Amino acid sequence: MLSEVSPRTDRRPRQRLDTQERRETILQAAGRCYAAAPYADVSVAQVAEEAQSSPALVFHYFGSKAELFAEVVAASIAQLQAAQAAADAALSPGVPARDRVRASLHVYLDHIAGHPDAWAAPLTGAGEPAEAVAVRQAARADYVHTLAALLRPDTDRHDYALWGYFGFLDQACLHWVRQGCPDQHRHSLVDAALGALEGALGDWGR
Repeated sequence: MLSEVSPRTDRRPRQRLDTQERRETILQAAGRCYAAAPYADVSVAQVAEEAQSSPALVFHYFGSKAELFAEVVAASIAQLQAAQAAADAALSPGVPARDRVRASLHVYLDHIAGHPDAWAAPLTGAGEPAEAVAVRQAARADYVHTLAALLRPDTDRHDYALWGYFGFLDQACLHWVRQGCPDQHRHSLVDAALGALEGALGDWGR
């Protein structure tokens, strides 16, 4: 006599989503996974499980693990840029450039404090795929261009100063992360970054 087999109850039911919803669900799940662990330590199977999906669907929508991670990085950068743009838009039109940069820096520190380990990973030797590196490089160029549009530098020295400022900011923020992102150090970090930029430029342009 055959014994009855009870259906499994330990699996989460998969949600029925349309194409765009499924893709966004996977992307958000990947964001949570990569915020908790480095790129190399997160498998496509883990992302699929988090998204209540399957590895096959992850590959269908994103092509590869590297391309998925690059989209996670791009989404995080886009979220940061939107928050910085909103902070800038909230300022009065006549606010000095220094104060606009200050407001942007505070938004940046909020972003870092939200997921410090994931933010610091590219600066601490964690390997990332070329696709993600390209996304970060393009974002850095965008930031330099945006800051140049605000400060209007007009010499080669100023161009180098802007690129160097972001290198300084990387290391200053990394030190802040290693300290545990202490809130009482935020203003000191911001003032140091503004001082580094002003010292490199020689003035604020306007």
